[in-house]
Amino acid sequence: MPTTQAPATPSASGELGALRALIDRELPPLVASIDREAAYPAELLRQLGALGGFGGVVAPEYGGNGLGLWHTVQVMEAASRHCLSTGFLVWCQSAAARYLQLSDNTAAKAAWLPRIASGAVMAGTGLSNTMKSADGIEAFRLSARRVAGGYLIDGVLPWVSNLGADHVFITGCPAEDGKLVFFLVDCAADAVRLVDCAHFAALDGTRTLACHFKASFIADAAVLAHPDEGRAYLRRIKPGMILAQMGMGLGLAAGCAALMHEANRNLAHVNRYLDDQVEDIELAIASAADTTRRLAAALAGNPQADIVPDILRLRAAGGELALRAANAAMLHQGARGYLMRNPAQRRLREAYFVAIVTPAIKHLRREIARLEAAAAPAAA
Repeated sequence: MPTTQAPATPSASGELGALRALIDRELPPLVASIDREAAYPAELLRQLGALGGFGGVVAPEYGGNGLGLWHTVQVMEAASRHCLSTGFLVWCQSAAARYLQLSDNTAAKAAWLPRIASGAVMAGTGLSNTMKSADGIEAFRLSARRVAGGYLIDGVLPWVSNLGADHVFITGCPAEDGKLVFFLVDCAADAVRLVDCAHFAALDGTRTLACHFKASFIADAAVLAHPDEGRAYLRRIKPGMILAQMGMGLGLAAGCAALMHEANRNLAHVNRYLDDQVEDIELAIASAADTTRRLAAALAGNPQADIVPDILRLRAAGGELALRAANAAMLHQGARGYLMRNPAQRRLREAYFVAIVTPAIKHLRREIARLEAAAAPAAA
């Protein structure tokens, strides 16, 4: 039977073992309160940081372990097996760290990366609107105006996750010339006002808040890419940002496979008539994990490797796999899957997040179609 746990590299296996042990011990008792009461797992996140869970995408000189993007995916996968909210928070923290790591602002990196990598400072990523707007899907919600020593930012980002009064996040928007500027926002400063914005059917424990800017000053010291650098910077960070999200899909699907195994202890005689069997889901997980590891290795060698179409296709498949696995787990569990104490209904709600979080399946398919059209030979 194929494994749903992708193997670790020898250099990372010890650390990953400790991280997985921490997650398997500490996270399951928290899942119900995270899902039903919007509890935010702050202490667990800080413990993960202290053990190196966010350090894979950070170089050792900035407090990371340099084990790479695949290490990050595996940490996310371990958390998402139990709870997608926690897996998503690992992604937020790691994505913010990687944005900083790939910036040319060495002073900002020195000031913030060691604290983010260790979990001493929690970090969000506010690039959903930036990415969708850059791809022509929606309008930019923020704008920047150059002033002495920095930029004034105006606008509202409706949903940014992993936030709090002592957190930071990274976002980007067009300056007056239409080019993109990217910057770090310290939520403890006066630059932004955080507003509780909504309650969600799933992932309500992710500290997702609205961020209001009104002539908010961002100093040059917090700018990760000025307008002349913005497009190149986005090209550096975007492929890894998307690929890392596979940790959520792989972990959720593996958790669903475990639910299918559990149901089959008593219901295998009737579950065998369902379209998706546990072996089918596990084969799909193993295949997706192998592709994720290969693409992560390519990005480790070159963050701008010419593999963007492969990443987009894999990430779309990851969203589809999450939906498929959660649907199969619910059908395998049957009526008891509707019970609030049964994780099957929660995994189904969580799976839709994998499919709609930026970039959503529809966004990915649009970009794939655009790239395919651009690569097609012109008609005679």
